[in-house]
Amino acid sequence: MLDLQAEFPQDPETCYLNHAAVAPWPARSAEAARRFADQCVRVGARHYPDWLREEQRLRQQLAQLIHAEHPLDVALLKNTSEGLSFIAAGLDWREGDNVIISNQEFPSNRIPWEALARHGVTVSEVDLDVDDPEQALIDAMVPRTRLLSVSSIQYGTGLRLDLPRLGHACRQHGVLFCVDAIQSLGAVQFDVQACQADFVVADGHKWMLGPEGLALFWVRPALREQLSLTEYGWHMVAEAGNYDRHDWQPAADARRFECGSPNLLCAHVLSASLSLLLETGMDTVERELLARTSWLHEKLSQLGKVSVISPADSARRGGIVTFRPTGETSQALHRRLMDQGIICAARGGGVRFSPHFYTPYEVMEKAMAAR
Repeated sequence: MLDLQAEFPQDPETCYLNHAAVAPWPARSAEAARRFADQCVRVGARHYPDWLREEQRLRQQLAQLIHAEHPLDVALLKNTSEGLSFIAAGLDWREGDNVIISNQEFPSNRIPWEALARHGVTVSEVDLDVDDPEQALIDAMVPRTRLLSVSSIQYGTGLRLDLPRLGHACRQHGVLFCVDAIQSLGAVQFDVQACQADFVVADGHKWMLGPEGLALFWVRPALREQLSLTEYGWHMVAEAGNYDRHDWQPAADARRFECGSPNLLCAHVLSASLSLLLETGMDTVERELLARTSWLHEKLSQLGKVSVISPADSARRGGIVTFRPTGETSQALHRRLMDQGIICAARGGGVRFSPHFYTPYEVMEKAMAAR
Protein backbone atom coordinates (compact mmCIF):
# COMPACT_ATOMS: atom_id res chain seq x y z
CA MET A 1 0.00 0.00 0.00
CA LEU A 2 1.28 3.45 -0.91
CA ASP A 3 2.53 5.62 1.93
CA LEU A 4 1.34 9.01 0.74
CA GLN A 5 2.69 10.77 3.80
CA ALA A 6 6.16 9.53 2.89
CA GLU A 7 5.68 10.45 -0.77
CA PHE A 8 4.46 13.94 0.09
CA PRO A 9 6.06 15.11 3.34
CA GLN A 10 4.21 18.28 4.29
CA ASP A 11 6.04 21.40 5.34
CA PRO A 12 4.13 22.42 8.49
CA GLU A 13 4.43 26.07 7.48
CA THR A 14 2.92 25.49 4.04
CA CYS A 15 -0.61 24.68 2.87
CA TYR A 16 -0.11 23.73 -0.76
CA LEU A 17 -3.24 24.32 -2.83
CA ASN A 18 -1.74 25.21 -6.18
CA HIS A 19 -1.46 22.04 -8.27
CA ALA A 20 -3.21 23.78 -11.15
CA ALA A 21 -0.07 25.94 -11.46
CA VAL A 22 3.09 24.02 -10.51
CA ALA A 23 2.87 20.91 -8.35
CA PRO A 24 5.24 19.53 -5.73
CA TRP A 25 7.07 16.37 -6.70
CA PRO A 26 6.59 13.05 -4.93
CA ALA A 27 9.61 11.85 -2.96
CA ARG A 28 10.24 9.10 -5.53
CA SER A 29 10.59 11.72 -8.26
CA ALA A 30 13.18 13.68 -6.30
CA GLU A 31 15.06 10.41 -5.78
CA ALA A 32 14.94 9.71 -9.53
CA ALA A 33 16.49 13.13 -10.18
CA ARG A 34 19.21 12.46 -7.61
CA ARG A 35 20.06 9.08 -9.16
CA PHE A 36 20.24 10.61 -12.62
CA ALA A 37 22.43 13.47 -11.43
CA ASP A 38 24.70 11.08 -9.54
CA GLN A 39 25.24 9.04 -12.70
CA CYS A 40 26.02 12.19 -14.66
CA VAL A 41 28.63 13.18 -12.07
CA ARG A 42 30.27 9.77 -11.66
CA VAL A 43 30.13 8.16 -15.12
CA GLY A 44 28.64 10.73 -17.49
CA ALA A 45 26.49 9.14 -20.18
CA ARG A 46 27.85 5.62 -19.71
CA HIS A 47 24.31 4.35 -19.02
CA TYR A 48 22.67 6.24 -21.90
CA PRO A 49 20.92 3.08 -23.20
CA ASP A 50 19.28 2.71 -19.78
CA TRP A 51 18.19 6.34 -19.97
CA LEU A 52 16.52 5.68 -23.31
CA ARG A 53 14.69 2.71 -21.83
CA GLU A 54 13.35 5.02 -19.13
CA GLU A 55 12.15 7.39 -21.84
CA GLN A 56 10.41 4.45 -23.51
CA ARG A 57 8.76 3.62 -20.17
CA LEU A 58 7.52 7.21 -19.95
CA ARG A 59 5.88 6.96 -23.37
CA GLN A 60 4.15 3.77 -22.24
CA GLN A 61 2.90 5.47 -19.08
CA LEU A 62 1.58 8.49 -20.99
CA ALA A 63 -0.11 6.27 -23.54
CA GLN A 64 -1.78 4.40 -20.67
CA LEU A 65 -2.82 7.67 -19.05
CA ILE A 66 -4.68 8.90 -22.14
CA HIS A 67 -5.65 5.47 -23.54
CA ALA A 68 -3.59 5.92 -26.70
CA GLU A 69 -3.27 2.87 -28.90
CA HIS A 70 0.55 2.78 -28.92
CA PRO A 71 3.38 4.45 -26.95
CA LEU A 72 4.94 5.73 -30.19
CA ASP A 73 1.77 7.72 -30.81
CA VAL A 74 3.04 10.01 -28.02
CA ALA A 75 5.64 12.70 -28.71
CA LEU A 76 7.63 14.34 -25.91
CA LEU A 77 7.86 18.11 -26.37
CA LYS A 78 9.01 21.03 -24.22
CA ASN A 79 5.62 22.36 -23.17
CA THR A 80 1.95 22.78 -24.07
CA SER A 81 2.60 25.99 -26.00
CA GLU A 82 5.04 24.21 -28.31
CA GLY A 83 2.51 21.50 -29.10
CA LEU A 84 -0.28 23.96 -29.83
CA SER A 85 2.10 26.01 -31.96
CA PHE A 86 3.01 22.89 -33.97
CA ILE A 87 -0.67 22.41 -34.76
CA ALA A 88 -1.28 26.06 -35.63
CA ALA A 89 1.81 26.24 -37.83
CA GLY A 90 1.41 22.78 -39.34
CA LEU A 91 -2.11 22.85 -40.74
CA ASP A 92 -2.74 24.04 -44.29
CA TRP A 93 -4.79 27.17 -43.68
CA ARG A 94 -6.77 29.12 -46.24
CA GLU A 95 -7.92 32.71 -46.05
CA GLY A 96 -11.35 32.80 -44.44
CA ASP A 97 -10.80 29.69 -42.31
CA ASN A 98 -12.17 29.88 -38.78
CA VAL A 99 -10.95 28.59 -35.41
CA ILE A 100 -13.22 28.36 -32.37
CA ILE A 101 -11.94 28.76 -28.82
CA SER A 102 -13.60 29.78 -25.58
CA ASN A 103 -13.37 33.12 -23.81
CA GLN A 104 -11.77 31.43 -20.78
CA GLU A 105 -8.65 29.97 -22.38
CA PHE A 106 -5.14 30.35 -20.99
CA PRO A 107 -2.98 32.37 -23.44
CA SER A 108 -1.26 29.16 -24.60
CA ASN A 109 -4.54 28.13 -26.23
CA ARG A 110 -5.35 31.55 -27.63
CA ILE A 111 -2.20 33.21 -28.95
CA PRO A 112 -1.18 30.49 -31.49
CA TRP A 113 -4.60 30.78 -33.13
CA GLU A 114 -4.67 34.57 -33.04
CA ALA A 115 -1.25 34.55 -34.72
CA LEU A 116 -2.90 32.97 -37.78
CA ALA A 117 -4.51 36.31 -38.63
CA ARG A 118 -1.66 36.87 -41.09
CA HIS A 119 -3.10 33.96 -43.11
CA GLY A 120 -6.58 35.45 -43.03
CA VAL A 121 -7.78 33.01 -40.34
CA THR A 122 -10.43 34.30 -37.93
CA VAL A 123 -10.81 33.28 -34.30
CA SER A 124 -14.23 33.07 -32.63
CA GLU A 125 -14.28 33.30 -28.83
CA VAL A 126 -17.34 31.64 -27.33
CA ASP A 127 -18.70 32.68 -23.95
CA LEU A 128 -18.81 29.63 -21.64
CA ASP A 129 -20.76 31.38 -18.90
CA VAL A 130 -24.06 29.93 -20.15
CA ASP A 131 -26.31 27.03 -19.17
CA ASP A 132 -25.00 24.79 -21.97
CA PRO A 133 -21.41 25.74 -22.86
CA GLU A 134 -20.93 22.76 -25.20
CA GLN A 135 -23.95 23.79 -27.25
CA ALA A 136 -22.62 27.34 -27.41
CA LEU A 137 -19.37 26.02 -28.87
CA ILE A 138 -21.24 23.78 -31.31
CA ASP A 139 -23.54 26.61 -32.39
CA ALA A 140 -20.50 28.74 -33.24
CA MET A 141 -19.43 26.30 -35.98
CA VAL A 142 -19.79 27.73 -39.46
CA PRO A 143 -18.97 26.23 -42.87
CA ARG A 144 -15.40 27.65 -42.77
CA THR A 145 -14.67 26.41 -39.24
CA ARG A 146 -11.57 24.20 -39.47
CA LEU A 147 -10.76 23.58 -35.81
CA LEU A 148 -12.19 23.75 -32.29
CA SER A 149 -9.56 24.11 -29.57
CA VAL A 150 -10.61 24.06 -25.93
CA SER A 151 -9.17 23.29 -22.53
CA SER A 152 -10.65 20.16 -21.03
CA ILE A 153 -10.90 22.03 -17.71
CA GLN A 154 -10.72 25.81 -17.67
CA TYR A 155 -7.78 27.14 -15.66
CA GLY A 156 -9.69 30.03 -14.11
CA THR A 157 -13.18 28.83 -13.26
CA GLY A 158 -12.44 25.10 -13.18
CA LEU A 159 -15.28 24.39 -15.64
CA ARG A 160 -15.01 20.81 -16.94
CA LEU A 161 -16.29 20.38 -20.48
CA ASP A 162 -18.04 17.34 -21.93
CA LEU A 163 -15.32 16.32 -24.38
CA PRO A 164 -17.08 13.30 -25.95
CA ARG A 165 -20.03 15.52 -26.84
CA LEU A 166 -17.76 18.10 -28.42
CA GLY A 167 -15.74 15.45 -30.22
CA HIS A 168 -18.89 13.90 -31.66
CA ALA A 169 -20.09 17.30 -32.90
CA CYS A 170 -16.72 17.98 -34.51
CA ARG A 171 -16.93 14.70 -36.40
CA GLN A 172 -20.43 15.56 -37.60
CA HIS A 173 -19.34 19.00 -38.80
CA GLY A 174 -15.97 17.96 -40.27
CA VAL A 175 -14.10 20.10 -37.72
CA LEU A 176 -10.74 19.17 -36.19
CA PHE A 177 -10.81 18.84 -32.41
CA CYS A 178 -7.86 20.00 -30.29
CA VAL A 179 -7.78 19.51 -26.52
CA ASP A 180 -5.47 21.31 -24.09
CA ALA A 181 -5.60 18.67 -21.35
CA ILE A 182 -3.11 20.20 -18.93
CA GLN A 183 -5.75 20.65 -16.20
CA SER A 184 -7.04 17.07 -16.63
CA LEU A 185 -4.15 14.66 -17.07
CA GLY A 186 -3.12 13.34 -13.67
CA ALA A 187 -6.25 14.77 -12.05
CA VAL A 188 -9.19 13.02 -13.70
CA GLN A 189 -9.60 10.11 -16.07
CA PHE A 190 -9.05 10.89 -19.73
CA ASP A 191 -9.70 8.79 -22.83
CA VAL A 192 -8.48 10.15 -26.13
CA GLN A 193 -10.54 7.55 -28.00
CA ALA A 194 -13.79 8.33 -26.18
CA CYS A 195 -13.51 12.09 -26.73
CA GLN A 196 -12.64 11.64 -30.43
CA ALA A 197 -9.84 14.18 -30.24
CA ASP A 198 -7.52 14.89 -33.13
CA PHE A 199 -4.85 16.57 -30.99
CA VAL A 200 -4.10 16.40 -27.26
CA VAL A 201 -1.42 18.47 -25.55
CA ALA A 202 -0.46 18.70 -21.88
CA ASP A 203 2.59 19.66 -19.85
CA GLY A 204 3.66 17.44 -16.96
CA HIS A 205 4.28 19.96 -14.18
CA LYS A 206 0.73 20.31 -12.86
CA TRP A 207 -1.48 17.33 -11.98
CA MET A 208 1.02 14.82 -13.35
CA LEU A 209 3.32 15.96 -10.52
CA GLY A 210 6.35 16.28 -12.76
CA PRO A 211 8.92 18.92 -13.68
CA GLU A 212 8.53 21.85 -16.02
CA GLY A 213 10.03 21.29 -19.45
CA LEU A 214 8.39 18.09 -20.70
CA ALA A 215 4.97 17.73 -22.32
CA LEU A 216 2.81 15.12 -24.02
CA PHE A 217 1.82 15.71 -27.64
CA TRP A 218 -0.64 13.31 -29.27
CA VAL A 219 -1.88 13.52 -32.85
CA ARG A 220 -4.45 11.11 -34.25
CA PRO A 221 -2.24 8.73 -36.27
CA ALA A 222 -4.26 9.23 -39.46
CA LEU A 223 -3.52 12.98 -39.28
CA ARG A 224 0.20 12.85 -38.50
CA GLU A 225 1.46 13.21 -42.04
CA GLN A 226 -1.08 15.97 -42.77
CA LEU A 227 0.55 18.16 -40.12
CA SER A 228 3.48 19.90 -41.79
CA LEU A 229 6.68 19.85 -39.78
CA THR A 230 8.10 23.15 -38.58
CA GLU A 231 11.20 21.88 -36.73
CA TYR A 232 13.91 19.60 -38.08
CA GLY A 233 16.91 17.82 -36.63
CA TRP A 234 18.73 14.54 -36.15
CA HIS A 235 16.17 13.01 -33.78
CA MET A 236 13.01 13.31 -35.89
CA VAL A 237 14.13 11.11 -38.78
CA ALA A 238 13.19 7.48 -39.36
CA GLU A 239 16.78 6.29 -38.80
CA ALA A 240 17.81 8.62 -36.00
CA GLY A 241 21.00 6.66 -35.31
CA ASN A 242 22.27 6.79 -38.89
CA TYR A 243 24.13 10.10 -38.92
CA ASP A 244 25.59 9.71 -42.42
CA ARG A 245 22.38 9.12 -44.33
CA HIS A 246 21.35 12.02 -46.57
CA ASP A 247 18.14 10.62 -48.05
CA TRP A 248 16.33 10.96 -44.74
CA GLN A 249 12.62 10.72 -44.09
CA PRO A 250 10.65 11.89 -41.02
CA ALA A 251 9.80 9.14 -38.57
CA ALA A 252 6.42 7.60 -39.32
CA ASP A 253 5.43 7.71 -35.65
CA ALA A 254 5.13 10.64 -33.24
CA ARG A 255 8.91 10.97 -32.95
CA ARG A 256 8.66 13.04 -36.15
CA PHE A 257 7.75 16.01 -33.90
CA GLU A 258 10.88 15.67 -31.72
CA CYS A 259 13.62 17.50 -33.58
CA GLY A 260 16.60 17.17 -31.22
CA SER A 261 18.12 15.62 -28.13
CA PRO A 262 15.59 14.40 -25.55
CA ASN A 263 15.16 15.85 -22.07
CA LEU A 264 16.18 12.68 -20.24
CA LEU A 265 16.45 14.25 -16.79
CA CYS A 266 12.83 15.36 -16.94
CA ALA A 267 11.86 12.00 -18.45
CA HIS A 268 13.24 10.20 -15.37
CA VAL A 269 11.40 12.53 -13.00
CA LEU A 270 8.06 12.52 -14.82
CA SER A 271 8.15 8.74 -15.19
CA ALA A 272 8.60 8.40 -11.44
CA SER A 273 5.69 10.75 -10.80
CA LEU A 274 3.41 8.91 -13.21
CA SER A 275 4.30 5.61 -11.58
CA LEU A 276 2.71 6.92 -8.39
CA LEU A 277 -0.48 7.99 -10.17
CA LEU A 278 -0.79 4.75 -12.12
CA GLU A 279 -0.09 2.59 -9.07
CA THR A 280 -2.82 4.50 -7.24
CA GLY A 281 -5.16 4.14 -10.23
CA MET A 282 -6.68 7.13 -11.99
CA ASP A 283 -10.15 6.08 -10.84
CA THR A 284 -8.98 6.43 -7.24
CA VAL A 285 -7.09 9.65 -7.98
CA GLU A 286 -10.19 11.20 -9.55
CA ARG A 287 -12.51 10.04 -6.77
CA GLU A 288 -10.26 11.38 -3.99
CA LEU A 289 -9.60 14.63 -5.81
CA LEU A 290 -13.28 15.32 -6.48
CA ALA A 291 -14.06 14.56 -2.84
CA ARG A 292 -11.63 17.31 -1.85
CA THR A 293 -12.93 19.89 -4.30
CA SER A 294 -16.50 19.10 -3.20
CA TRP A 295 -15.43 19.59 0.41
CA LEU A 296 -13.85 22.95 -0.44
CA HIS A 297 -16.86 24.05 -2.47
CA GLU A 298 -19.20 23.25 0.40
CA LYS A 299 -17.06 24.93 3.07
CA LEU A 300 -16.51 28.05 0.98
CA SER A 301 -20.22 28.30 0.21
CA GLN A 302 -20.93 28.19 3.94
CA LEU A 303 -18.51 31.00 4.79
CA GLY A 304 -20.87 33.76 3.74
CA LYS A 305 -18.04 36.12 2.88
CA VAL A 306 -17.06 34.71 -0.49
CA SER A 307 -18.86 33.76 -3.68
CA VAL A 308 -17.75 30.57 -5.41
CA ILE A 309 -17.03 31.02 -9.12
CA SER A 310 -16.45 27.35 -9.91
CA PRO A 311 -19.42 25.26 -11.05
CA ALA A 312 -21.86 24.07 -8.41
CA ASP A 313 -22.48 20.88 -10.38
CA SER A 314 -19.90 18.32 -9.22
CA ALA A 315 -19.90 16.72 -12.70
CA ARG A 316 -18.54 20.01 -14.04
CA ARG A 317 -15.53 20.06 -11.69
CA GLY A 318 -11.98 18.83 -11.68
CA GLY A 319 -9.35 19.90 -9.19
CA ILE A 320 -10.05 23.64 -9.20
CA VAL A 321 -12.20 25.68 -6.83
CA THR A 322 -12.16 29.43 -7.47
CA PHE A 323 -13.91 31.99 -5.29
CA ARG A 324 -14.26 35.75 -4.98
CA PRO A 325 -14.24 37.53 -1.59
CA THR A 326 -16.66 40.24 -0.56
CA GLY A 327 -15.28 43.31 1.13
CA GLU A 328 -11.79 43.13 -0.42
CA THR A 329 -10.19 42.43 -3.77
CA SER A 330 -9.17 38.97 -4.84
CA GLN A 331 -5.62 40.24 -5.25
CA ALA A 332 -5.52 41.47 -1.65
CA LEU A 333 -6.88 38.17 -0.33
CA HIS A 334 -4.41 36.22 -2.45
CA ARG A 335 -1.46 38.22 -1.08
CA ARG A 336 -2.68 37.72 2.47
CA LEU A 337 -3.09 33.98 2.03
CA MET A 338 0.32 33.62 0.43
CA ASP A 339 1.90 35.56 3.30
CA GLN A 340 0.44 32.93 5.65
CA GLY A 341 1.92 30.05 3.65
CA ILE A 342 -1.31 29.13 1.87
CA ILE A 343 -0.02 28.59 -1.64
CA CYS A 344 -2.77 29.38 -4.14
CA ALA A 345 -3.27 31.53 -7.23
CA ALA A 346 -5.17 34.61 -8.37
CA ARG A 347 -7.03 33.35 -11.43
CA GLY A 348 -10.37 33.74 -13.16
CA GLY A 349 -11.22 36.93 -11.32
CA GLY A 350 -10.87 35.27 -7.92
CA VAL A 351 -8.65 33.15 -5.71
CA ARG A 352 -8.02 29.62 -6.93
CA PHE A 353 -7.50 26.62 -4.66
CA SER A 354 -6.34 23.40 -6.33
CA PRO A 355 -5.61 20.45 -4.03
CA HIS A 356 -4.61 17.01 -5.33
CA PHE A 357 -5.85 13.55 -4.41
CA TYR A 358 -3.25 13.20 -1.64
CA THR A 359 -3.80 16.63 -0.03
CA PRO A 360 -4.59 16.12 3.68
CA TYR A 361 -7.91 17.53 4.80
CA GLU A 362 -6.01 19.19 7.65
CA VAL A 363 -4.23 21.35 5.06
CA MET A 364 -7.53 22.50 3.59
CA GLU A 365 -8.99 23.10 7.08
CA LYS A 366 -6.02 25.30 7.93
CA ALA A 367 -6.54 27.28 4.73
CA MET A 368 -10.23 27.73 5.51
CA ALA A 369 -9.37 29.02 8.98
CA ALA A 370 -6.97 31.66 7.66
CA ARG A 371 -7.73 35.26 8.46
